[in-house]
Amino acid sequence: MRPRPRIAPHGLFLTLLLLVAGLLLPPATTATAADNGTWGVFPTPPAGAAMTDRAYFFHQGAAGTTVSDSVTVLNSSDRELTFQIFATDAVNTPAGGAFALLPVDQKPKDVGAWTALAPEAATTVTIPPKGRKDIPFTVRVPQDATPGDHVGGIVALNTAVEGIRQEGKVQVGVKRQVGSRLYFRVPGPVTPGLSVEDVKVSRSAPLLPWVKNARATVSYTLVNRGNVVVEPKVAVSAEGLFGRTVLDRPARELKLVLLPGQRIELTEPWPDAPQSDWVTVRISAGATAYPDLTSASEAEFIAVPWPALGVLLVLAGAALTFLVLRRRRRSPVERAEPTPDLAATH
Repeated sequence: MRPRPRIAPHGLFLTLLLLVAGLLLPPATTATAADNGTWGVFPTPPAGAAMTDRAYFFHQGAAGTTVSDSVTVLNSSDRELTFQIFATDAVNTPAGGAFALLPVDQKPKDVGAWTALAPEAATTVTIPPKGRKDIPFTVRVPQDATPGDHVGGIVALNTAVEGIRQEGKVQVGVKRQVGSRLYFRVPGPVTPGLSVEDVKVSRSAPLLPWVKNARATVSYTLVNRGNVVVEPKVAVSAEGLFGRTVLDRPARELKLVLLPGQRIELTEPWPDAPQSDWVTVRISAGATAYPDLTSASEAEFIAVPWPALGVLLVLAGAALTFLVLRRRRRSPVERAEPTPDLAATH
């Protein structure tokens, strides 16, 4: 019997990639469970029902109260699976703003810390093939909880390490996890906040201007400065000299949930950017749920066809050199021409 590969714990966790299936999905309009095809995590269905009509957990409770619910872990595979079940906080990924849940080795500080699972989930939970496990949990809202939205999730992390490979002297692998979102509202003043910051434009122009399109990328940052979840929509516009419109993209939903206190970096491709102009780019953001919530920021750039300008400068320099050399050739001849001898005429 071949010995099982030994995985160095420090090497594993330094290079471990956690594939978070079901956590990066946009908000669903219909009830869907977080599922990677092998196992799923979702709110426990009502007694006697096979499926739930809840997409995620939605609860509210004042400071000092306790809310109870249950999460179901479903094993859809043909083999026994063992999971580590834990509650944690949600974040937006800095680049792109995708919804994500913190990994098991990062301690939660918000609703994940308020959530306590039943004792049977204290270590690991083993679920037979085609089986399921319902795990009760409670959310105890602390007395000093701030009003607004607190977002996290309940995660089932498969304890099996997959895709083991050798990297030098260390064997690394992958652990997969699936989680169900938990939205918790603490009653109180609701203060939506959204700001657009750090608008920048980077350009790449063709070597021969106007033969191919110039390309640009508009980057910007969205920040949720309020205490509630915001689903932003963004409009992009740009004006050239004399107010000429060179870009006009109407407001559109970004299909992401921007959590309170989070900031994300986004980009907007511009495949046919101006090649010669003085341009002002404007990013405007808002949210359908909060019509009065608007923010905008601008950035300017000068589009110059540098290759063509360089060619013109070279040609101008060559013409100037030609004229100077020509003048120098003519000057000695002009100086050698005889002048009339005024004395000899008398």
